[in-house]
Amino acid sequence: MILRVLNFAVIGALVLAAAYVYRIKFDSTVQAERLAKIRSEVRRERDTIAALRDEWGRLDNPARIEALAKRFLPLKPIRPTQFDSLDQLPERPPQLVNPDSPDPIGSMIETLDEPAATTGSIDATRPVAEPPPPPAETAAAAAAEVPAVKSGRLDR
Repeated sequence: MILRVLNFAVIGALVLAAAYVYRIKFDSTVQAERLAKIRSEVRRERDTIAALRDEWGRLDNPARIEALAKRFLPLKPIRPTQFDSLDQLPERPPQLVNPDSPDPIGSMIETLDEPAATTGSIDATRPVAEPPPPPAETAAAAAAEVPAVKSGRLDR
């Protein structure tokens, strides 16, 4: 009787071992197919890269670009009569700000007030700040601070 139980146990162990070996073989077959698929995808991508590099080489060919430029860009050579001499250049524009005077824009920036720090919370103990003036008033005030410019000199 013990011999029969031992035989059944050995047969069961052989069946389990066969099933385990079959599972390992099946997993390795799946992995081999997956590897073959990845290799074919890599090969296809390399072929695509090679084709794109070939096309880039043809498109980037200087002779082709020159032919397209001649065909589609109506460029003409520069004639010597298109150049002008230096004495024909216009006069330098008048100096609008005297070099010794302070910078009017810099002085406006220096007189600006620092904005109050804005946070996401409301502090009930702080007084509410006045709203900023409308843009038209701000522009008028800035224009009043800038000195008038007439005939290249500062008039104050």
